Amino acid sequence: MNLGRRRLHLGVLFPVNPTTTVWQGGMPGSQIDFAAIAGLAVAAERGRFDYLLLADDLRLPERNGAVTEVGVAGRHDLLTVLSAVSAVTDRLGLVATVNTTFNEPYDIARQLATLDHLAKGRAGWNAVTTPDAWVGENFRRGGFLPHAERYERAAEFVGLCRAFWQGGDGTPSAHQGRHFRVEGRPVTASDGTEPVLVQAGDSEQGREFAAAHAEVIYSRKKGRAGLDFYADVKGRLARHGRDPGQLRIMPAVTYVVGESRAEAEELARARRLEIVTPQMATHYLEALWGCDLSAYDPEGPLPDIGPDLDGAAAFVTGRPTAMDARRRVDRVAFLRQVAESRKLSIRGLVALVTHTKALAGTASDIATEMIGYVEAGGCDGYIIVPDRAPDGLDDFVEHVVPELQSRGALPAEYGSTGLRGHLGLPERLPARR
Repeated sequence: MNLGRRRLHLGVLFPVNPTTTVWQGGMPGSQIDFAAIAGLAVAAERGRFDYLLLADDLRLPERNGAVTEVGVAGRHDLLTVLSAVSAVTDRLGLVATVNTTFNEPYDIARQLATLDHLAKGRAGWNAVTTPDAWVGENFRRGGFLPHAERYERAAEFVGLCRAFWQGGDGTPSAHQGRHFRVEGRPVTASDGTEPVLVQAGDSEQGREFAAAHAEVIYSRKKGRAGLDFYADVKGRLARHGRDPGQLRIMPAVTYVVGESRAEAEELARARRLEIVTPQMATHYLEALWGCDLSAYDPEGPLPDIGPDLDGAAAFVTGRPTAMDARRRVDRVAFLRQVAESRKLSIRGLVALVTHTKALAGTASDIATEMIGYVEAGGCDGYIIVPDRAPDGLDDFVEHVVPELQSRGALPAEYGSTGLRGHLGLPERLPARR
């Protein structure tokens, strides 16, 4: 099986979500340790990955109105962090998650242009929107935008950033739209190129936004759903004047390498239980029950009380729950049924229902599955999410990468210096005003 005529692309997500990753010593502080981020970046560059992606959230997780110790210790400014990472890497692309709901285009255009300059054309941005007023409380205008307006603002935001980058003649960019009124001077990215735009929306509007603007999609679709998603989004490109080669679709995957498939699957099960700490299991249930469950043993049975439907929906995260009262009752009933039928503790149950299936097998098994899915039209590559940190990418680089390279799916050396070249994307985009 040879994929030499169609390269498999690789990104890596620095893991900050405690529900997916075992952290060394179990300490949240390690998740914002620059040495950990730099170490993952160096490992990814050694494996000839296209880029490192950093996730973000504009408000820390809370429990009953206070920042919780379950999760990250903090959130640093990603563009600042990636500027530092650019000094310890030479070729790896550097992609920061950027919020288009609460930021301003000129500020972001200038910061990304600076990163692209420092990294010599390796910058990218994952443009995201924010759905709720809870996050908005951290910002001057507060509040939030309805779903449709979030993407409307995002499209206007992206267009303005590109206008700032493309105004090389120094002409002011005059813009009057629904969300922005701007008459600004251009900012210059590296050698006149633009940072690569990544997007992760899956709704109808998200897919249409991606077809019009995105150059990489961070997808959560796999299997049959991934094949359908790939065909749908790629099929939308033509009406926006684009061809399929101008967009890379890359689902997020975790992996476990073993001496045999059976060993890898057993390792994956054990690691899943290790990830879901007793405290995390309790917090998961509190979000559904809407009340304090700290008196219940995580290694024991589910609480013998029903959910508090009149209690604070924001008990754990501070966000309004996405479930109405009826759905919460149904979800609790479902969890009881699963726990009783499988004789699971609270922690065992949460580990089961929050599990994301990993690519588990030998290095050869994993390479075969990855290549096969690309050839079947499911994706253009993958965003690897290590389930161990900070050294969770090492065994992939040591064992799976050589398998991919030997089959022609991944180059032995970088063929370009910038992120656009790594991904096979156009160096120049059509001018936009």
